[in-house]
Amino acid sequence: MDRNNLNQAYLRVKRNKGAAGIDDMTVNDLLPYLRENKMELIASLREGKYKPAPVKRVEIPKPNGGVRRLGIPTVVDRMVQQAVAQILTPIFERVFSDNSFGFRPHRGAHDAIAKVVDLYNQGYRRVVDLDLKAYFDNVNHDLMIKYLQQYIDDPWTLRLIRKFLTSGVLDHGLFAKSEKVTPQGGPLSPLLANIYLNELDKELTRRGYHFVRYADDCNIYVKSQRAGERVMRSITQFLEKRLKVKVNPDKTKVGSPLRLKFLGFSLGVDHNGAYARPAKQSQQRVKKALKLLTKRNRGISLTRMFEEIHRKMRGWLQYYSIGKLTNFIQRLDKWLRVRIRQYIWKQWKKFKTKVTNLQKLGLSQRDAYVFASTRKGYWRTAHSKTLSYSLTNRKLEQLGLMNMSKTLQSIQCD
Repeated sequence: MDRNNLNQAYLRVKRNKGAAGIDDMTVNDLLPYLRENKMELIASLREGKYKPAPVKRVEIPKPNGGVRRLGIPTVVDRMVQQAVAQILTPIFERVFSDNSFGFRPHRGAHDAIAKVVDLYNQGYRRVVDLDLKAYFDNVNHDLMIKYLQQYIDDPWTLRLIRKFLTSGVLDHGLFAKSEKVTPQGGPLSPLLANIYLNELDKELTRRGYHFVRYADDCNIYVKSQRAGERVMRSITQFLEKRLKVKVNPDKTKVGSPLRLKFLGFSLGVDHNGAYARPAKQSQQRVKKALKLLTKRNRGISLTRMFEEIHRKMRGWLQYYSIGKLTNFIQRLDKWLRVRIRQYIWKQWKKFKTKVTNLQKLGLSQRDAYVFASTRKGYWRTAHSKTLSYSLTNRKLEQLGLMNMSKTLQSIQCD
């Protein structure tokens, strides 16, 4: 807990921002607090008297239904966790598997997917898709400390980590013990998750299996359905008996990487071999999100709508840019433009406004009058040649609508 490490931890917490914990102290309140209490904080840490506060329970909706349960530590606890993580990370990076990609320096989802593509091209055409049931709510604390002790011979650090593991949860004002929980939400949580599941990685490596793990998402690649079913049974037994982790039998399955999804991707195959692409569910979800953003009755300005679309799609395109998605994005672009034309047509509302705006877009007075009188519904009107030729793709871009195909091309060229 030297001064430089704590300073670096403070800067990281400040940069990451995040919500307040149970004490309502914000990231902006942290520096004034440290100016007043820094020496007391350091003393309590060194003397082993530091006591983390319970984490605040927050539930985040999952895209496919259900909720993800997070535990938000106080900002002071986040800083201390970050300081511990900064010391432990270099130690464990030396022992972590090359097949583990989640929440590690200089590794990420794109690297994991590249590995999946490579394994498929090597002939591993079946995947054991492991689903760990509520993993972060079912971590055995004694085993966690045991796995830490393999590499850390420092009782002070181990006691501090156990305090974080057992600090408890405050859920809607009610305190609950955290006897088997490693709450998601703190800087230390991803590292501890990887340390615990590194035991799985070691077992898979010992058996000679080909696998890719991203946090608690683990896929094992084999060459036949029979081999996959055999591996699924034996690894389920290892996880439940040795690591005390529950496997969800309804969601754990053996199948083809062309159909099953991993980190939002599935695989496709062409004459060059396998390639990554957004899974069907990922495509459906992003289209649904855009549909909500462009609802006819939202009553917001086009500028605001286009900003929301840009915020949503920039990150989505960045994430899926390693995949083959040009055709999908071209179709999505076309569909989105129709949605926008529909929205604009509804915004014009009055007959006179429609005539005026159509004339501004280049229609003759007669044609503007005729088209403004249409009794077609919004969707059919938005598909019409007249509106497409008036509100051209170029015109919509000039108004601020993102051209997703061009954005994707730009990202992939960088």
